[in-house]
Amino acid sequence: MKISIVIPVINESELLPRQLGDLQSIRDSGHEVIVVDGGSEDNSLEVAAPLADKVGQCNRGRARQMNLGAQLASGDVLLFLHIDTCLPPDFEALVEGALVNQDSLWGRFDVRLSGDGALFTIIATAMNMRSHLTGVATGDQAMFVRKQVFQQLGGFAAIALMEDVELSKRLRHLSWPVRLKQKAIASSRRWEQKGVLKTILAMWWLRLLYFFGMNADKIAIMYYK
Repeated sequence: MKISIVIPVINESELLPRQLGDLQSIRDSGHEVIVVDGGSEDNSLEVAAPLADKVGQCNRGRARQMNLGAQLASGDVLLFLHIDTCLPPDFEALVEGALVNQDSLWGRFDVRLSGDGALFTIIATAMNMRSHLTGVATGDQAMFVRKQVFQQLGGFAAIALMEDVELSKRLRHLSWPVRLKQKAIASSRRWEQKGVLKTILAMWWLRLLYFFGMNADKIAIMYYK
């Protein structure tokens, strides 16, 4: 089983060497790393090129970038990874084990936030429990899916935000996600930069708006405001 790790980036030249450096062993094992740039103004493309098997470029938009990465992928399984999320050791064996049953089509990892303090632990625990109960995964949780299934569903929807939630809802109609309790470590920089409480309330509000049917493009304008 070959895994293709798809990483969308924009202006991440500082993070790329360390994060991609940690993935070199998986390339040596026969898996592949694909980076898709969304129009960076720094030298992200040049930094990524020697550290990835394939590098693509398209207009900005995480869904668009990940769909291009999936098109470039030659693996049996697609794993979508945020550049500031670190996978657990031996994650490739964990993914292979999760999908050894042919009825298992997709899955995700539990997550731990990189920040210190009990509050970040509470946030991560809530994220993991919500995902467990709803069958919905987010990008922080390193979602993985059989490539054939991803293609059959038409990939990520062409929306500016909530593309991971939208795909999860379609996938869970086919099978419930496999939950891997080994934790991916997601950066807490979003919470640290904007304030923990403010970020939590903002995300809850945006998810509520999406739940009640607000257009994802309008939500994206609010999110990036």
